[in-house]
Amino acid sequence: MTSPLVTAQWLEQHLDNDNLIVLDASMEKVVGKSPILYDTFSCIPGTKKLDLENELCDLTSNQTHAFPTTAQFIEITSELGITQTSQVVIYDNQGIYSSPRAWWIFKVMGFDHVYVLDGGLPQWLADNRVTAERFSSSTLVDSASVDSIIKSGCELKVNVQDAWVCDSTYLLDKLSDKETSIFDARGAGRFSGQAPEPREGVRSGHIPNSVNLPFSQVLAGHGLKTAEELQQIFAGLANEQDTQRVFSCGSGITACILILASVEAGYHHNVLYDGSWAQWGRDHKLPIE
Repeated sequence: MTSPLVTAQWLEQHLDNDNLIVLDASMEKVVGKSPILYDTFSCIPGTKKLDLENELCDLTSNQTHAFPTTAQFIEITSELGITQTSQVVIYDNQGIYSSPRAWWIFKVMGFDHVYVLDGGLPQWLADNRVTAERFSSSTLVDSASVDSIIKSGCELKVNVQDAWVCDSTYLLDKLSDKETSIFDARGAGRFSGQAPEPREGVRSGHIPNSVNLPFSQVLAGHGLKTAEELQQIFAGLANEQDTQRVFSCGSGITACILILASVEAGYHHNVLYDGSWAQWGRDHKLPIE
C-alpha cells in the first residue's frame, strides 16, 4: 500500500491477520477542536492501548510532548508484541487527531508497515462495525528481555530517521530558505496572535515566514480529505520550489495531521518541529511575527 491510510472496511477484513497489530492512540486532552465524547467505552476488537501522553514521550525532557527516545520506543513496542515485520494500524477516538502523531513516531523509527485508520473510531462506529468493551492485553516482556532487546536494537531494525524531526536551532536556520515551507497547524486566532495561548508563559504569534494551515482544513467529516483535494491545498500555500516541508503546531501533536495529509498528497520530504509553539513561543531569543 502506498497510502498512509487504511479504511474501516479494509481493517475489518484483516482483523484475523496474525501479523496485524491495532493500536488506539487516543489522548485525554483534545485541543483545537470540540472533542467527541462517549457515554460508554468501546474499541475495535483486538486493539491494544498506546499511551502517547504518559509513555510514548520523553518525560525527562522539559519540552511538552517530547519525542520518545529510541530506548523508550523499543521497550514499548516490545511490550505490545510489535516487531519490524508487524503490520500496524493506529486509530484514535476523535477521527483523525492523535493517531498521526503515533504513526509519525513509528515512521521516524524506521517502520514501513504502519498506517492510520481513516476516520478512526467514529467512522468505525458510524459504519456499525463490531466493537469490544476492553483493550486486548499487551504481550508482556520481562525487564531482562527488554534490556536485551534495547542493547541489540539492530535486531529490530530500528533505523531512526533523524532528519524527519527537527529542533528550534535547525528551524531558525531555515526561516529564509526558499526551498523550505513552514506550516503551522494551530487555529487562525492563535497563529495571528489574536487568541491567547493555552500554556502559561508562551508568547502569542507565529514563527516568521510560516503559513497557517489549521489541521481542520485537511479533514472531511471524521477522515482526511482526498489526495487531490490535499494537493490543491498545499499547492496554494507551499513555496513553489520547496524541497522540504516543516510542520509545527502547539506541542507537536496536530502538526502530524498535516504531515499525514502531505504524505497522502504525495509529498515525502516532511519534517516535524517537535518543540512547536510551546517551545518557540516560550524562548524569547527566538523571533516571532
